[in-house]
Amino acid sequence: MDARSAENAGAIFSHSIHGDKEMKQWQSIIQHIEQTTGQVFSVRQQQSLAGGSINNAFLLTGDNGEQHFVKTNQTGRQDMFEAEAKGLLEMSSSKTIKVPKPVCFGDDGVHSYIVMEYLDMAGQANQSLLGEQLAAMHRVTTEQFGWNIHNTIGATHQSNTWQDNWLDFWREQRLGYQLRLAAENGYGGELQSLGEKLLIEMPKLFTGREVKPSMLHGDLWGGNVAGLKDGTPVIYDPAFYYGDREADLAMTYVFGGFGPDFYASYQDAFPLDDGFFVRKTFYNIYHIINHLNMFGGGYHSQSVNMLEQVLAEIN
Repeated sequence: MDARSAENAGAIFSHSIHGDKEMKQWQSIIQHIEQTTGQVFSVRQQQSLAGGSINNAFLLTGDNGEQHFVKTNQTGRQDMFEAEAKGLLEMSSSKTIKVPKPVCFGDDGVHSYIVMEYLDMAGQANQSLLGEQLAAMHRVTTEQFGWNIHNTIGATHQSNTWQDNWLDFWREQRLGYQLRLAAENGYGGELQSLGEKLLIEMPKLFTGREVKPSMLHGDLWGGNVAGLKDGTPVIYDPAFYYGDREADLAMTYVFGGFGPDFYASYQDAFPLDDGFFVRKTFYNIYHIINHLNMFGGGYHSQSVNMLEQVLAEIN
């Protein structure tokens, strides 16, 4: 996931923009910023931010001190950045948790890009406040599962076609999709047989539970959360959609980074249903198979082990 992304970057490589070639590279983006904001933006410095695994990331600083965070990718990826911008706007509209405000996005024929406000995330997120605010965001619901546009989970396409039934949505557009993609990537055999069995058996995990379409970040691992200097939590790089809030909570366990105060605060604000810790593993199979599809390697055995674990809990 673009989490090694650089809103929260470590190393910074700084230099002033000079020369016709370099200025031309940024001219269309600078003009777009000016058109969107209605203000002149004279760039004094461009800084490369280390940490992105999918996109390149930069900090643009103007003569007046104004700063913008920019992510770029190859041309033709505008849809990815459009979905990111709209996901950020949707989460911002909930007035529950802080996200970077998108400024503009586009494609200039050289690269696709998104421009956001720059947030100085130099601190750790206040874990209690993060749990409380995420719970508040999850209380924002809609009528169906999905969203009005498709997006990406890491570099992988993520379909969000609206559906009335949550299990159908997860079967067809989440776990089932990743399994089909894995088969295309040469991962057949045990992974597919276990996966197909789970697609049939998964309703047993939801007996007596009503799932509501909650506002989700969609890719909520520790690398997509940071804090301002005062501890204010910030979440970014969404794979946004409306779905089971447990899917967001499950993702927080994948790579760590969330403390006991976060889980206690969330539980106090919006108690979890019985059976979450089995469904947690169930939901994270989607992300681990996605990692298998993107990176290969050891994620195959991890995927198989998780499938076996959940099936053993069901039967």
